[in-house]
Amino acid sequence: MCNRVGIVLSLLLFLSLESRDCSASSQYDAVNKISLNTVQGWAVKLGTELYHFGEFITRKKEVQDSFKSAQIESRDGEKLVQSMADDIRGMMELKISAVKRIVEAAENMAFDKQNEPVPEDYQFYNSKEMEDLYEDLSMTTTPEPEFNMENWIIRPPSKNAHLLQNPHFSNIPVNINFSSVHVPTNVYAWATEVIKGIHWSEGLDTHFMNNYQSDPTLSWQYFGSSTGFMRHYPAMKWRADPVDIYDCRTRAWYMEAAASPKDVVILVDRSGSMTGQRRDIAKHVVTNILDTLGNNDFVSVMTFADTVEEIVPCFEDSLVQATLANLRELKLALDNFETNEIANFSAALTRAFELLEIYRNNSGGANCNQAIMLVTDGVPYNYKELYERYNWKYDTPVRVFTYLIGREVADVREVKWMACANRGYYVHLSTLAEVRERVLEHVNVLARPLVLQREKHPVVWTPVYANVTDPKVADYLWEQRERAEQKERFMSQRRDKVLFNSEKEQNRRWKITQMKQGQYSELGNSRYQLMTSVSMPVYDLRHNENITENVLINEAYWVSVTKEMRIARLLGVAGTDVPLSEIQALMTPYKVGVNGYAFMVTNNGYILIHPDLRPVFQQILKPSYNSVDMIEVELFDDDRSPRNFSKELTALRKEIIDQKTGNKAMNVKYHMDDMKRVGRGKKHYYWTGISDSPFTLVVTIPENYGRHRITPPPTDDIHRLSLTSKNISALQYLSDNWSVHPDWLYCRHYERTFSTPEEELLYFLERVAKPGWRWPAKPRPPEHHKNKGHERHNEGTLEARERKSSNPPPRNEYYCDHGLMQALVYDARNTAWFNKSISESASDEKAAEFIQRFGYIVAFLATHSGLTRWQMHPPKEHNDKPQFGKQWPRAIDEVWYRRAVEQHGVDPLSYVYSVDMSTDRSPLNVSAAVVTAAHAVFHGDGHRKAPAAVVGFQFKHERLSEWFENITSSCEHNKCVTCMNNNWECYLVDNNGWVIVSKETKHTGQFFGKIRPDIMMKLVEDEVFKTVHIVDYQAVCFREKKTTNPATMLLTPLENLRLIMVWILSTTMWFYNSITVGLSQASSYPFDYEYVTPTVAYQNYENDDETDDPNVSKPPPRILERDFEKLVLINRTRPTPCDREMYLYQLDYKNLDEKLNKPAKECERPFYAQVVNYTNMLLVVVDALCSVKEGVMLPSIDATEVQYNESLPCLKHMHPLYRKQPTSCIRNHTEESNVQMCGRGCLIQQSIILIISCLILVLNLFT
Repeated sequence: MCNRVGIVLSLLLFLSLESRDCSASSQYDAVNKISLNTVQGWAVKLGTELYHFGEFITRKKEVQDSFKSAQIESRDGEKLVQSMADDIRGMMELKISAVKRIVEAAENMAFDKQNEPVPEDYQFYNSKEMEDLYEDLSMTTTPEPEFNMENWIIRPPSKNAHLLQNPHFSNIPVNINFSSVHVPTNVYAWATEVIKGIHWSEGLDTHFMNNYQSDPTLSWQYFGSSTGFMRHYPAMKWRADPVDIYDCRTRAWYMEAAASPKDVVILVDRSGSMTGQRRDIAKHVVTNILDTLGNNDFVSVMTFADTVEEIVPCFEDSLVQATLANLRELKLALDNFETNEIANFSAALTRAFELLEIYRNNSGGANCNQAIMLVTDGVPYNYKELYERYNWKYDTPVRVFTYLIGREVADVREVKWMACANRGYYVHLSTLAEVRERVLEHVNVLARPLVLQREKHPVVWTPVYANVTDPKVADYLWEQRERAEQKERFMSQRRDKVLFNSEKEQNRRWKITQMKQGQYSELGNSRYQLMTSVSMPVYDLRHNENITENVLINEAYWVSVTKEMRIARLLGVAGTDVPLSEIQALMTPYKVGVNGYAFMVTNNGYILIHPDLRPVFQQILKPSYNSVDMIEVELFDDDRSPRNFSKELTALRKEIIDQKTGNKAMNVKYHMDDMKRVGRGKKHYYWTGISDSPFTLVVTIPENYGRHRITPPPTDDIHRLSLTSKNISALQYLSDNWSVHPDWLYCRHYERTFSTPEEELLYFLERVAKPGWRWPAKPRPPEHHKNKGHERHNEGTLEARERKSSNPPPRNEYYCDHGLMQALVYDARNTAWFNKSISESASDEKAAEFIQRFGYIVAFLATHSGLTRWQMHPPKEHNDKPQFGKQWPRAIDEVWYRRAVEQHGVDPLSYVYSVDMSTDRSPLNVSAAVVTAAHAVFHGDGHRKAPAAVVGFQFKHERLSEWFENITSSCEHNKCVTCMNNNWECYLVDNNGWVIVSKETKHTGQFFGKIRPDIMMKLVEDEVFKTVHIVDYQAVCFREKKTTNPATMLLTPLENLRLIMVWILSTTMWFYNSITVGLSQASSYPFDYEYVTPTVAYQNYENDDETDDPNVSKPPPRILERDFEKLVLINRTRPTPCDREMYLYQLDYKNLDEKLNKPAKECERPFYAQVVNYTNMLLVVVDALCSVKEGVMLPSIDATEVQYNESLPCLKHMHPLYRKQPTSCIRNHTEESNVQMCGRGCLIQQSIILIISCLILVLNLFT
């Protein structure tokens, strides 16, 4: 009984304790819980106070009143794109006309003067040796190589020149009174044909200068000779960093003008005899052939022994477009083929002919010239039956070029016959040094049909390219960086091995490496100037010439024979550069409006101009920067997987490439702020072709606010107002703190230079106010361009032609965009009051309170005409920080302007707030951070409205944090929980998920999903934020570079003996030929093969001993790298084109209040979220007692590589996109059979004496 009573009492006691705990717990929850109403009150109060402050500091109402008299005009996309295309075409005609005059003059001069003897004391302006008064010692110029034989022949020195910096030519020191000559490193300037060409082409200076006088917008003009030199105007000192590997004959403007597009199959012999130096020469031959191909050419590289194999397996049985990425893939694959077995020439030639026949029948590939390049060390016989079967019966559509490799050649007849019988060319190569020059012979052969027809001079426009810098240098520059990093690691380890090997130090270095291999802060593009070029071929008008050839007698003895022969010689190519900035200025971005843009596409679908073309990463050109496709930058919002492009998109692309005129509306997504923000919406595309060019112009205009634009009333003409209003000038409206868009063309003076765009604008505003002002007409090409044919040589004397060319059309001193100037002056006059201090124009009693609360504030105004004004409160006389308008002068192109206009469609009263982002690559200094708020001002006339300006303000981030803390630390009741409670975390997050304010200052500028991925994931699930998948098709990844094994192979005694004999023979032959070449300067060859090649120059430069620290011992050679600890060695990488994907976030305003007005549910939904009124911010309040859930897989905002089953070049090749073939194709001429020059031997002239001497020497060694 007692036991029962005890049990009952214990149970009652337990129940009483349990009930007490439950009541205490509920009381605790009530006390420590923040209510939804409290959070809503904070959001309303914060938003309302910020709104009133913004209205006061920006004086938004006064800005709106300033545009009351403006008119609303409908934006007609079709008329706009056609107007732009006409302006661009007019500019292009001017450039074409200038090039035609150079072509005509060069052909006539060469006909009259190229046989004139060159005086022994002749001097010319050598670009590499010219004096530069503004020499930058940090830049290096590769001098002409010095050889002993030059001590035997004294050559006149180069002319010196006085050079002055010229803003029109990128501030490069130039002399506009004459041209200068660039000679490639592998070409001897005083070779007979080279110096003759330099001599007669000196007369082009007059035409260069006349062109520049008649069209002051002309950039560099040049004539590139087939012998290698390039005469360019104006004269300048050639700079090469790190070395000079420039050869005009391998540039797109030369290659594409010199011959029509071509399909090329390269066959490389990989039989057992092609080992050692022969293999190296063969690889160099293929590399140089590939360097002569462009985007309109197609190529296949195969190796053959007993079987025929593609060098890149995924390119099997096909020709690939010769883009930079594909050529790079082919060159890298050349390192992998091995030599063995016996060559099956029949199988290789059959495979090549059948492949070309397929493309010929299907009109695929280049659909013009076709060629087979055979690289071998000998053939057993000529395979005549194959040519009869595959080539001759079709009237020889395929040219055959043969490259015979090796010094010891038994018989060249069969190899040469194969080329001569198939409209090709034969070349014998013995050394690496002669490869470049001899390979380029095939360009002159392919040009023969062009030269023989003589009437047509095809006009060629190149794809986008960077000035001067060769894209092949990119890999070299990256390798140099890695070498410097490796050197630093060696030295750091030697200084402190313990510190270097510590886990903390290794983690720090790993983090730095990861940041270096990110490429989204792609700054530093100003180092390169992007451009296109227009060029035309220059023909030798002569029909016959005395030719000296070496003829092989009795398979062992060479003799020189001179006879008159039919020729069809390409003199070279003339052209001029067109900076893309000049074309962009004609796209009138102020007419397109905010968040709209214009871009241009080539016949291959590649981008010529686009605001999202990103050709540079870490100040190095990307490996495939000039073959970025249109659908790789126009990201359509269809949620498809990477490279799974929709039929609708490819159909749109095809219409644009075909240069049809049309329009279409599409849903798109686009990124901003270095791919950290995203936007989505509908845009209208309008396009039309630019006649007589491969380009199509496309204009993109956003839906809704893009349909209309504001314009000044017609009565507000600048010139009329200046004359009718006494003592009033537009100058008075622009005083302090203003700037204009630096890239827009307001007015440009061609003969005066100005330090800033603002200075130039003021100059013209002063001129407009004077009587007699006339708006200049758009420049048009002279009548010369309307003549379809060229003047022939027999039309008048040379003096008459020179007199005709020396009278250029009248020159305009300046050009102005009348519409843009009108809009700018209208905005300036109506916003001049913005310069007044806010205390003068404000009657609000809270003015002092606001300024006291926020401290230093910058208020700004940016208009649709590119004008930006700003005011500082209180004014500061001395401020080290750049002024607002100098940091953000691009008005409608600034991110805050674009976002503010977009936000207007969500809430016309809201301001867009932002802070600089904080990432691992660039952490934010929160103590110095500023908050930027921007608001779009629209002007309407009832049923239509358009964006007129954006107003905003900047203030210190710490002041917003204080304001946020004051509001979220108070509530209606005295006893309540606020954000000051340690159990709650409060954030202000913008509409893309980036933290603007947090209790933890280190979170400022970070992505909210990295701080609380569980909360961000819940917001995504509730559809508060929408995940937007973005693919970067211009990305660069870093592939690990394969390194060679440092161990050496074991050699047998017989192998050592063979190597000794080879060395002796090679040295003897080299010594003999050095003497022979030195004594016989009057060689018939226009080059000197003993000169160093660019490849050799690279090898010499890479030693770079000058950068070594003399106080630290040098690292051991590569063979001993294995002795170092693995921690010291870096992973060698190679920048490679790839695709990267990321997931960005955007606030979804659809039914947003319904999604947010939900109560918190303990740790299931441990947060509140509310929109801050009149802003783009979300107030997020999180229960800190609920720890971050692990395992939440939030799609990452960090870019990660897209993994495909194939390499990117292979994937693109397997899914080809439509392209339009060039319209010009000249591949045959009936008189070509009369041109009998089809090849010659190598420079080394073998003789019986040399052979006998070598044999005697070898026999003496063994006796």
